[in-house]
Amino acid sequence: MAASSNNSIKKILIVAFALCIVCSVVVSTAAVALRPQQQANQEIDRKTNILRVAGVLDRNEDIDTQFAAFTPRVVELETGEYSDQFDPETYDGFAYRRDPAVSRTLSGERDIAGLTRREDYATVYLLGDPDDPEQIILPIRGQGLWGLMRGFLSLEGDGNTIVGITYYEHGETPGLGGEVDNPRWQAQWPGKVVFSDEDSVTPDIRLVKGAATGESEVDALSGATLTSNGVTNMLQFWLSPEGFGEYLARFRDQVDPEDAAEATPDFDVEGA
Repeated sequence: MAASSNNSIKKILIVAFALCIVCSVVVSTAAVALRPQQQANQEIDRKTNILRVAGVLDRNEDIDTQFAAFTPRVVELETGEYSDQFDPETYDGFAYRRDPAVSRTLSGERDIAGLTRREDYATVYLLGDPDDPEQIILPIRGQGLWGLMRGFLSLEGDGNTIVGITYYEHGETPGLGGEVDNPRWQAQWPGKVVFSDEDSVTPDIRLVKGAATGESEVDALSGATLTSNGVTNMLQFWLSPEGFGEYLARFRDQVDPEDAAEATPDFDVEGA
């Protein structure tokens, strides 16, 4: 009789419900307790990627200590001017991309990166003297084959010469589009120029099939045409007046043409 009673549907449901409650409490408690550590890890990952794209990451040194050489600034994208509306230490433009008060809808030819909406303000990171930076690190994002790709692009202080590119979030196919993480592919970028014509506001940087020969060309990813197109589109979007174009124009206007011609980039890409 006792065994039959323990197998009743009522008791089974009670035990199952109690087990669900206990598991929910355990999972919720763990999620809340670990949230500070998760946020700390995300922050370390962001800083590590910025150090990597700038070519100054030293695995033997403390990340925070190395990152102290960078100054974050919030840029109003439409004007290209710095803004004090947000705290650059905490502002995350990506989090505001759907806030109608500080973002805008993109459509048609304006949305070549497939973003749908774009925030009005974005954080840049300046290496060295903020008034005359050695490098400018820009956040970039756009659609790849399987979803949104997010990364950083580093430029010299002239606002035109590329130092490096890195992606820290994407769902591209390993061995194909996923080769955006390959140090050998990333090693092609240093020294490439965004604008072949200093007076142009239309970026020339692009991925091309076959061997890239131009100063604004990089080899496309083999077998990953859509991902390659996505990389080209996101760069041409974020480096145009729709993105950081106005901001970068300020740096390009300050460069002495003779100094630009004599620039000889010499950057190390980790793992290359």
